[in-house]
Amino acid sequence: MRSQRKLERVAAMTLKGGLADRTAWTATECSIDKAMGVIGTRSAVLILREAFYGTTRFDDFARRVGITEAVAAARLKDLTAAGLFEKSPYREAGQRTRYEYLLTEMGNDLLPVVLGLMQWGDKHLQRGGGPLEVTTDGRPARVEIRGEDGSPVAAEELVVRPRTS
Repeated sequence: MRSQRKLERVAAMTLKGGLADRTAWTATECSIDKAMGVIGTRSAVLILREAFYGTTRFDDFARRVGITEAVAAARLKDLTAAGLFEKSPYREAGQRTRYEYLLTEMGNDLLPVVLGLMQWGDKHLQRGGGPLEVTTDGRPARVEIRGEDGSPVAAEELVVRPRTS
């Protein structure tokens, strides 16, 4: 007998204005599509994870993510060209000049996205939660949607509408 999961209706956002008729428009110039064009590979997201953990050097990215040097070079080049990293030269005694990869403001702004993926994986893909815990002052830290006043916002409370400015 197959295991059955409880199916729940998705709490959807409300589309307003010209977006309400979903057959009347297509998602051209979609920011999600553009973002996925920058970070949409497994190796790119895992490189970002490692950068948030403090990794800065090429060899460490390749080793910690478990990718070839060719893949690490391609991803770091792409992420740097997109503005998520900047290269900073360093030189150890007796060695040639090499580069560290440092997150820019644009790269740092992806922290909630990476932590959100981690939380989702902990909840839905790991038995008993994930292997790591993110805390602040010993209390669990979570990524969630909040309004400008700081109050939690449920998906069904969100409204999506065309930008007017």
